[in-house]
Amino acid sequence: MDLKVFGLLIALCYFGSSLASRYNRDCRVSNFRVMPDFDISRYAGTWYAVAKKDPEGLFLLDNIVARFYVDETGKMTATARGRVILFKTMEMCADMVGTFQETDDPAKFKMKYHGVLSYLEKGLDDHWVVDTDYDTYAVHYSCREEAEDGTCLDSYSFIFSRDPNGLSPETQRIVRRRQEELCLDRKYRVVAHNGYCD
Repeated sequence: MDLKVFGLLIALCYFGSSLASRYNRDCRVSNFRVMPDFDISRYAGTWYAVAKKDPEGLFLLDNIVARFYVDETGKMTATARGRVILFKTMEMCADMVGTFQETDDPAKFKMKYHGVLSYLEKGLDDHWVVDTDYDTYAVHYSCREEAEDGTCLDSYSFIFSRDPNGLSPETQRIVRRRQEELCLDRKYRVVAHNGYCD
């Protein structure tokens, strides 16, 4: 067999197996992995949203900065600020506060919103830390509504960076793998930081 033809067959087999694994993924929310041995104190501090997968309905659009705080008892709260458009015409910066309830998994929290957009909440939102290196990036995930088959009907996700200028190419590759594992690849949009809410 010609070496070029053999090489082409190998490449097609690899491409086919990667497509098969992508489309045979288990997208049930209960099987999504989160950060093992999550360290809440290292997660605390300022994070800039550099990409996000939007939920249904109104949500923060861009210029999103989140700050996580851990008190002396180990309880976490957060503030978030970002641009939003209300009633299709009124543009403003919204300030939100989130309070967190712990669960059996240290990387999975239940979060309640307070602030101007709190009327949009659907009870307690998930705040799952899927992955982080604490110093560079963090991948957040929330499912607001599950389907009968265990997949998510209404989810949102943030890609956070400690640097408002974004992530390095190497870190972007790590993040893309996590997005695929959440069955959300190609569903994110870039979050701009243009100083609107400074």
